[in-house]
Amino acid sequence: MILVTGGTGFIGRNLIKSLVESGKRVRILLKPSIESPNFPKGLPVEVAVSSLTDLRGVRAALKDVNQVFHLAGAERKGSRGNLNVVDVESTSTLMRAAQDTKIERIYYLSHHGAARASAYPVLKAKAIAENWIINSGIAYTIIRTGSVFGPGDQFTIPLIKLIKLSPLIFLMPGKGHVLLQPLWIDDLINILSLVMEDPKAINRIYSIGGMEALPYKEIVRLVMNKIGTKRIIIPVSAAYLRYLTLWVDQIIPSFPISIFWLDHLAEDRTANLDSLPREFGIMPARFHQHLDYLIPEKSKRK
Repeated sequence: MILVTGGTGFIGRNLIKSLVESGKRVRILLKPSIESPNFPKGLPVEVAVSSLTDLRGVRAALKDVNQVFHLAGAERKGSRGNLNVVDVESTSTLMRAAQDTKIERIYYLSHHGAARASAYPVLKAKAIAENWIINSGIAYTIIRTGSVFGPGDQFTIPLIKLIKLSPLIFLMPGKGHVLLQPLWIDDLINILSLVMEDPKAINRIYSIGGMEALPYKEIVRLVMNKIGTKRIIIPVSAAYLRYLTLWVDQIIPSFPISIFWLDHLAEDRTANLDSLPREFGIMPARFHQHLDYLIPEKSKRK
């Protein structure tokens, strides 16, 4: 049995579908909520309901489980997210619960640049969570990624919403020279499947990315071209954008960009370009060749 935390998110939904299709038994850990979760539909999965900070509840969720994919995180909730609770405290609770069970291995999705001394809250929280996992005594595989894209993602879809919300102009953090290495969702899911079967992946940290390192400004232009929308790109200081995003986020809870997203754009977020071919024998997809999901269905039928 495999337990997945964060299973209702973009990556989690795709991972669960892949696991179920490959014949694995899957259990999703859902936090108690009055809201209906974005639950993977039509898949035979078990559900455990518990907060990740509830040690007793997590222990119960781990019954008969031998592997865990830990994908839960708070960064997409912006100012309403609590990194210390969701990323740090929850990981600590999960690992303490796992030590009392028969968990053979845990897989954790982290970020490029994760470091306990980082000035960026998300990267600091990810590093502390990594530390809890590494020092638990349980076999682990940690995958550090940057931006992951695909249908329903948290990378290009929020960007499109932001572009459409901005009349005539697009406010670019700095000059848009920061390099990102977008990773196609199918490539990531394939990698997660491969590390499960590879004993050499035990107790290792991988940093992976897509085929190319692209300046954020180029990514924005590619997305604009794909959806047929033009905006004048205006460079703005990251400090100003952080203040503006925090202010707007308080007024519009559904604002598409998280304040933590600006941390990703503070410096290059890349891995070695040959990380996938060298480590996994996978030739990763190129960003511009896999953006058709951004085109509205009506436009495709024309």
